[in-house]
Amino acid sequence: MTKPADARARTMLPIPDQRRPGLTTFDAKDPDTSYPPIEPLLPPEGAPNVLVVLLDDVGFGAASVFGGPCDTPTAERLAAGGLRYNRFHTTALCAPTRSALLTGRNHHSVGMGSITETATSAPGNCSVRPNTKAPLPLTLRLNGYSTAQFGKCHEVPVWQSSPMGPFDAWPSGGGGFEKFYGFIGGENNQWDPALYDGTTPVEAPRTPEEGYHLTEDLADHAVAWMRQQKALMPDRPFFVYFAPGATHAPHHVPREWAEKYAGMFDDGWDVQRERTFARQKQLGVVPADAGLTVRHDEIAAWDDMPDDLKPVLARQMEVYAGFLEHTDHQVGRLVDTLQDLGVLDDTLVYYIIGDNGASAEGTINGAFNEMANFNGMADLETPDFMRSKMAEFGSPTSYNHYSVGWAWARNTPFQWTKQVASHWGGTRNGTIVHWPSRIRDRGGLRSQFTHVIDIAPTVLEVAGLPEPAMVNGVQQAPIEGTSMAYTFESAEEPERHDLQYFEMFGNRGIYHRGWSAVTKHRTPWLLRQPDVPAFDDDVWELYDGRVDYSQAHDLAAEQPERLRSLQRLWLIEAVKHDVIPLDDRTGERINPDLAGRPVLVRGGSQLFFPGMGRLSENSVVNIKNKSFSVTAEVDVPDGGADGVIIAQGGGFGGWSVYTRDGLLRFAYNVLGIHHYVTTSERRIPGGTHQLRMEFAYDGGALGRGGDVTLYCDGDTVGAGRVDATQPMIFSSDETTDIGYESGTTVSADYDARTSRYTGRIHWVQLDTGRDDNDHYIDPEERLRIAMAQQ
Repeated sequence: MTKPADARARTMLPIPDQRRPGLTTFDAKDPDTSYPPIEPLLPPEGAPNVLVVLLDDVGFGAASVFGGPCDTPTAERLAAGGLRYNRFHTTALCAPTRSALLTGRNHHSVGMGSITETATSAPGNCSVRPNTKAPLPLTLRLNGYSTAQFGKCHEVPVWQSSPMGPFDAWPSGGGGFEKFYGFIGGENNQWDPALYDGTTPVEAPRTPEEGYHLTEDLADHAVAWMRQQKALMPDRPFFVYFAPGATHAPHHVPREWAEKYAGMFDDGWDVQRERTFARQKQLGVVPADAGLTVRHDEIAAWDDMPDDLKPVLARQMEVYAGFLEHTDHQVGRLVDTLQDLGVLDDTLVYYIIGDNGASAEGTINGAFNEMANFNGMADLETPDFMRSKMAEFGSPTSYNHYSVGWAWARNTPFQWTKQVASHWGGTRNGTIVHWPSRIRDRGGLRSQFTHVIDIAPTVLEVAGLPEPAMVNGVQQAPIEGTSMAYTFESAEEPERHDLQYFEMFGNRGIYHRGWSAVTKHRTPWLLRQPDVPAFDDDVWELYDGRVDYSQAHDLAAEQPERLRSLQRLWLIEAVKHDVIPLDDRTGERINPDLAGRPVLVRGGSQLFFPGMGRLSENSVVNIKNKSFSVTAEVDVPDGGADGVIIAQGGGFGGWSVYTRDGLLRFAYNVLGIHHYVTTSERRIPGGTHQLRMEFAYDGGALGRGGDVTLYCDGDTVGAGRVDATQPMIFSSDETTDIGYESGTTVSADYDARTSRYTGRIHWVQLDTGRDDNDHYIDPEERLRIAMAQQ
């Protein structure tokens, strides 16, 4: 496509306004009064609509369109009318892939070397996108596109994720999207999500009992937005980014979708991998001479799993398969809408089936609550416990994930999984491009090496837009991706993206002109891995991708000089893109003090007021693995008051201070498995009172228990015991709320609809550390104390 006539002006964004000189009359009625018409800002003529669909945590061998067992009729429909790409790559992890997609730069280049929760102060891992690398949606909006995002945004630095922002990295803040409806963070409960409309927290429109599901809700909003956009702005193209949380854990889906797959996975992952590989060859999505890579020792064979656990493991995969098909169905609703509006032929559709390889974060046995593994407490989910919960998998009472073995099978024919950026199992994702008005080779296959950073330059090229040199007064760094538009015409065109580095938590590799050199440094599902080697001791492998599609035949011993050359090239690329210093820490990087990133709340004390809510864990002082107290000043009506005073987390882990039947209570919920409730021995009388809970941590190690004491106006009214606590994280999506509880509830004593405190809360103060005072805060001094401690 030729560049627009005003391409020079469009390199500076916003496009500078220009006023042509001419005669200015005194009286508008003067016949010589003449001004040119106001021209709305539009992209160049012929610029297409763009729909980018990015699924979450899907391996190359999961969807039926690439030979997998999960039915994806929408993907098959688009592939039949477009192109399948079997050498498209992501970064091996979600937030890095998303940042790369939206900027056209490598993930370290935009500060997203890993997820935001493990950001450090190093430039390549800080989670802060430089203003020299403006996102694609902003460039498109400043060129006249309508822009909208629906779904997951995991690119907001954690210290900017509270309802107060700042919103520089939010989609509808500095991200360039005029419309955003979705969630901020790595995952969300599909039944009870924490949602934002723009930057405003909103609640789901229905309950799970009323048929609510997040992916359906996101599709509802995307369909409505596209219809309205074309009704009001038929001449203006749109850029829609549909990024559902599916199929990331928790694997939540209406039961009927999972039931379709009953019994299909009883043979286990080894057999399923063989079946998938055969289908892939039959479809031609892998070469006929491709090899099926072997199972590594870290991944258990199906036959070695306990027989009484196998029905649970099979059910995990049934639920996941239903989840993926359900998600594909929602994507189909968007495609149907484009067709109904008469714009499908003129819309460039990218359907990227996964932002990384299939996830192995569910441990060897899978998980009923994936937070167990993230807290190093997976042993709590015993086989007996898993069997007792089997029927609940996928339901609102679960937070489930499948076994490592299923992740490996879903990445057929490649090695390893998500987070392993060295091997194609972590980074190769089946992708479909559909654009009937441009693509003539309907149903074709493309095998040129491509990468997620190639999407932004592709969109700019087909829209006839130049890469911006200046955005909002800031000179821009060059886009690092390569346009894929050349592949639309021919499968034989030589690949143009022939050099690409990979790195995630020390797992690293490089691709150059068909060859790849790779080294796996650590295993993703092992939170504690004492035998991680030094980087210099990592063992590298060498593969010739020209004849070895799946990295099945290691040539390192046969061609050591070529391997050394590629290792040097990796180091050069790593320095160029801020990959260095390598950082393989995991638990340490969750702690902001050790990681070196900012925190929203400083000190050991935090003051809250009623109505505050939707506060992420990074917006609240950390009370884990230490003593803490909660003090609240409340007004109690003569008839008593019930409801939540403060709650953090939810039904799958967290704590809450609340009153029920007029009694003060403290509940601590360990992963939805163990529940500890301390209750006062007498009711709280009417009037103004100061209620307090003190938790005295046992100490000596992480995740220990502690003693609980309840007070009213400084007098002891109850005592209890918590035998264990969560040491690392309560939830990825549940929040802290004051005077109510959103989402799922910590305690079964109440639900979210009845959790609002029926009295009046003046203030709530959260303090860490042991307190040797008289267990009462002078109301006149409480604000000064809180502010001084912060």
